[in-house]
Amino acid sequence: MDLALVKLQDGGAALGSCQRGGGVGGGGGGISAPLAVSAGPGEMNAAGPLKAVEQAPPVDNLPQQLLEVNRSERVVINIAGLRYETQLSTLSQFPDSLLGDPEKRMRYFDPLKNEYFFDRNRPCFDGILYFYQSGGRIRRPVNVSIDMFADEIRFYKLGPEAMERFREDEGFIKEEEKPLPRNEFQKQMWLLFEYPESSSPARGIAIVSVLVIVISIIIFCLETLPEFRDDRDSSRTSPHNASAQSPGAGGSSSNSLTDPFFIIETTCVVWFTLELLVRFLACPSKSVFARDIMNIID
Repeated sequence: MDLALVKLQDGGAALGSCQRGGGVGGGGGGISAPLAVSAGPGEMNAAGPLKAVEQAPPVDNLPQQLLEVNRSERVVINIAGLRYETQLSTLSQFPDSLLGDPEKRMRYFDPLKNEYFFDRNRPCFDGILYFYQSGGRIRRPVNVSIDMFADEIRFYKLGPEAMERFREDEGFIKEEEKPLPRNEFQKQMWLLFEYPESSSPARGIAIVSVLVIVISIIIFCLETLPEFRDDRDSSRTSPHNASAQSPGAGGSSSNSLTDPFFIIETTCVVWFTLELLVRFLACPSKSVFARDIMNIID
């Protein structure tokens, strides 16, 4: 076996062997031509030039891409059989609302149908979905009543700001904040005597105050009638009372204490005085209370 040494080129080496028997493509017994294999800049091998393997681009932004895909995922919302589709990014604008909070809306998720089911009013949801799509604008559908749409705003937890905008759009007068005392006991007493709508006891005290005012007015009117005035004068000047009275003013004062008109008037005055004192002691601002015209009249 004859060995042929192949010349080294560009720092590469190869070892060739001569063929036994005939030459290439023929039957003669000569030595075949040496096979030259080159290595180096061309990166040549028997199969051809070597191609460089391209590296994958960095994946540092992969979580952000996944987040964007997740936000653009569509969500199916079933409202009493009527299906709506929107994107998670639309709902996530208001994370404190029912549909924007994943934990809150998960209670209404149906895994079998892969949708959220709400047994609520269908026409109202057009306005609710518009709230998310418009970035917070409230528009009540024309075929939905004000009370019903307000209930849906509270159910979907759109927030007090959305409710205030809705009330303003519907023409409701904005209620002023009530100044209240800081002390808890004074606060309860102030609500009890000043705001009848705050509780049932406050409503009862307001009814009592109105009744006392009505009774006081009736007594004042009855005292002016001649019949009642004559009866009172005759009872004071009767012979029995005259013999029982002493020359001083003691008899007159005792008659006044037994007079029903005097008793009722005194009771009314005591109630008015007690109510005024309690309101003055429990009010949040003594100066404002003293300058109020109605308190001055009282």
